[in-house]
Amino acid sequence: MRITVDADVCTGHGRCYALAPDVFAPDDEGHCVILVDSPTGDLEATARSAVANCPENALRIAD
Repeated sequence: MRITVDADVCTGHGRCYALAPDVFAPDDEGHCVILVDSPTGDLEATARSAVANCPENALRIAD
């Protein structure tokens, strides 16, 4: 699993880092920064939840 973010699409709702704070964080403007681009174990499940809940669909998973 590998996560990517389309920075041009992200508007900074913050659901990703609210749902998976060990995988995502906000930058200075509140946009998504990926901390762990290939999460495993428990982090994978929370990362998938965060990706599924992104309102802009700015996050993608490649398996």
